[in-house]
Amino acid sequence: MNRRTLLASAALALGLAGSALAQDKTKVGFVYVGPVNDGGWSQHHHESAMKMKEHFGDAVELVEQESVPEGADAERVLTQMALSGADLIFTTSFGYMDPTINVAKKFPNVKFEHATGYKTAPNVSNYSARFYEGRAIMGHIAGKMTKSNKIGYIASFPIPEVIRGINSTYIHAKKANPDVSLSVIWLFTWFDPAKEADATQAMLDQGIDVVLAHTDSTAPLATLEKAGGYGFGQAADMAEYAPEPRLSSIIDEWAPYYIDRVQAVMDGTWESVATWHGIKEGMVGIGEISSAVPEDVKAEALALKEAISSGDYHPFTGPLNKQDGTPWLAEGEVADDGTLAGLNFYVEGLTGDIPQ
Repeated sequence: MNRRTLLASAALALGLAGSALAQDKTKVGFVYVGPVNDGGWSQHHHESAMKMKEHFGDAVELVEQESVPEGADAERVLTQMALSGADLIFTTSFGYMDPTINVAKKFPNVKFEHATGYKTAPNVSNYSARFYEGRAIMGHIAGKMTKSNKIGYIASFPIPEVIRGINSTYIHAKKANPDVSLSVIWLFTWFDPAKEADATQAMLDQGIDVVLAHTDSTAPLATLEKAGGYGFGQAADMAEYAPEPRLSSIIDEWAPYYIDRVQAVMDGTWESVATWHGIKEGMVGIGEISSAVPEDVKAEALALKEAISSGDYHPFTGPLNKQDGTPWLAEGEVADDGTLAGLNFYVEGLTGDIPQ
């Protein structure tokens, strides 16, 4: 073989190798409901996606779309991603559930993963975290830290995920401080910093001095930083607000799950599953408890975390009644996952109605 033939063969081989590598690359899409710099939910999903990309390097092509409204716009974006050759698409907001199912039917060879929903299909998995475990710990700290005995909760949408968080927060704040009351403001949005800030200020004006949030931005903490009061990081650590007003945080740890599911696609072992992990599995994290929290309260909170992680304690353990006083869980009885997955009522002691 002469030199020209050798070079040609090498070039051909390299070309084929490059082609093979291109074909072997796994294309992974992510769709976010907010901007990737929201400081909370969407940013944390984005950062987890980047960790997944860093893990796989050039073996993965990452495509992302931020600020996608839930509904028809989501179907359009998902369809475009599927048409562009995506092998796996993560849809990271509850309201993407039906759009995900609808688009998945049209692209049976594309795998989909929907966050915080409950529907599956042969090519659709769902995944969520037991956020209520972290909110039990935040509730305990809130109950101990309030001076007015009034705590507030900024809620997004009246779905079981959010209702579980409100109930868990109240149950454990009440255990820590029997005099505590909890007020809820529903915003019907995941991400609207102006509304989140207004709601926080409205609570402060009512004498509430500890505010928790189940929305996606840092606006509640920013408002508390200016106006006073305590709060918590939501979905992300939000450590830039520590030691005050941020007392601690509930952190969603998605990166290990993303790596596992992309690996499954690469290995050809992906199958539709429903995943619901918590503190024990590392999908729910608790941020550093700040120096604003007394040592004895910090120790109690960490003990609660350990008890949940070990399985010695479940945040929904009776006796617990429903809001109207009818029995729900008897002494020592633990709520089953099916009931929690569809939870649509407040526990006794909470005031106000859940929007229908």
